[in-house]
Amino acid sequence: MSVDVEAAQPRDEADEPGWEVDPDDEWGVAVITTVGRQLKLRREAAGMRAGEFGRVVGYGEDMVYKIEGGKRIPRQDFLNAADEVLGADGLIAATWEDVKKVRYPRKVRELAKLEAQAVEIGLYECNIIAGLLQTPEHARAVIGAAQPPYSPDDVERMVAARLARQSIFERDPAPALSFVLEEGVLRRLIGGTMVWRQQLERLLEAGRLHNVVLQVMPTNCTTHSGMDGRIEMLKFMDGTAVGRSDGAFNGRPISEPKHLRILELRYGTIRAQALSPGESLAFIEQLLGET
Repeated sequence: MSVDVEAAQPRDEADEPGWEVDPDDEWGVAVITTVGRQLKLRREAAGMRAGEFGRVVGYGEDMVYKIEGGKRIPRQDFLNAADEVLGADGLIAATWEDVKKVRYPRKVRELAKLEAQAVEIGLYECNIIAGLLQTPEHARAVIGAAQPPYSPDDVERMVAARLARQSIFERDPAPALSFVLEEGVLRRLIGGTMVWRQQLERLLEAGRLHNVVLQVMPTNCTTHSGMDGRIEMLKFMDGTAVGRSDGAFNGRPISEPKHLRILELRYGTIRAQALSPGESLAFIEQLLGET
């Protein structure tokens, strides 16, 4: 990548290359502080003032100070430009591998870590399509519909975090995954017809994987054990498990065997009440055919 010093112009503050750092995220703060310190040392060693450096890479002086001070999370294009301008031979650009994890909210990182270790994941969703199954466009539409609205930067940050969790589909050996989704959710055209169709096609693709069981809870079901909300169960190689339900134990993660048995009973009953996997895929295909 080459940087045109004459063409590079500082961007407006709203376009600057950084996200806010969560002060309660100790690991994240440590990563961003270290990266910022290295940037500052290299800039000073190159004999460049912050304003001059900012002009060369195309960003404002104030943002340079914020990133160097560990106050903002830099984006990849900023790190790549800084690497070339400061002649770091790829060392600054390589910090993106850690920086990109920090940009995800801490709770999402913690969830992703658990999902990456689980050998079995069971999830019932009542209001949305499970994040692990969402297309980028659908995720963007769902997150962007929040009220009060997130900033465009925060929307993209959250979409990226959600999509990063989907790496579990690439694991080898593959975990056993089961999902139960509500029929009403599948009929809701979030994002418009094209986004909706792409999302249904993604569900069919995932539901046909050898390690995935996808079921639909029909609206005409006369008994439903999932009225208390979302349920998630994660089981690990050592026999331990973690579960969470919106309507039980104050929504907090639980690992006590007696509490896990309650969630397992509820989730198992929901699966029994839902359409079979074959019926569920046929139902999704039918929805696709209606457009």
